[in-house]
Amino acid sequence: MCGIIACCLREGDATKVVLEGLKRLEYRGYDSAGIAVQVAGGVCLMKRMGRIAVLEEAIAEAPLPPAVVGIG
Repeated sequence: MCGIIACCLREGDATKVVLEGLKRLEYRGYDSAGIAVQVAGGVCLMKRMGRIAVLEEAIAEAPLPPAVVGIG
């Protein structure tokens, strides 16, 4: 199964919003997950195999740049 979450904020951190949405969808049986955020000049992406917690740990170690648009 798959689930997609996206956000377009006026202010705030899209990474946090998308991570929370992915956690709420996790019951669908993820075997991998990723987040992409729009930044000036392109897109930054992080993806990991495993549960959402694995992705969350990777982002804690190497944060994505601040963004108001994101998808996971």
